[in-house]
Amino acid sequence: MKNVIPALFVVLMTAIPAAAQSPASPGAFDSYVLALSWSPTWCESRAGQQDFEQCGARRYGFVVHGLWPQYRRGGWPERCAASSPLPPAVVPSMLPLMPSRRLIEHEWRTHGTCDGAGAEAYFSKIRQIHQRLVVPEPFRAPDRPQTLSADEVESAFVAANPGLSRNALTVTCRGGRIAEVRICLSRDLSFAACGDGGRDRCRGALRLPAAR
Repeated sequence: MKNVIPALFVVLMTAIPAAAQSPASPGAFDSYVLALSWSPTWCESRAGQQDFEQCGARRYGFVVHGLWPQYRRGGWPERCAASSPLPPAVVPSMLPLMPSRRLIEHEWRTHGTCDGAGAEAYFSKIRQIHQRLVVPEPFRAPDRPQTLSADEVESAFVAANPGLSRNALTVTCRGGRIAEVRICLSRDLSFAACGDGGRDRCRGALRLPAAR
């Protein structure tokens, strides 16, 4: 789904079989995907190459990977404009949700420049969505590994979030482990059915590594 991500999540983004379209016009898109990555899967899969901010002494559960503009017909825009340095307050405001400066800067260059708004507005949308989204209790930093199916993960998110339906989210996996939950949103940030290419599914029993 990407070209190169400096240190984060490149392997987790290959599950959606579509294509990025660049150059593209800022603001010319149909919907969003909010990607929540299960941090222990990332840290396990990249042992020895870990990002210290994310994989150090503090262990995270679900973290925000990004907010990605999408096309309803499939695919997405990226790198829609030259990115200027982020305002000083943006990175500290986002680190509790996206625990890596490199990830925040990358997401702005690759996806935020396609939003059509400035950096403050783009990251404000991420905080707004995250504030109202409920992560189900079983996934709030569990201290022991779990085994469950994509259906069980989806059911838990649907039950915890009124208005969220199964056709508005998908689960991705890597090496038999849960990697991400991706939630589809309209441009006004309401839950919405995923467009073409947005319903890839993992099969069978999946491992959810412990968060601490």
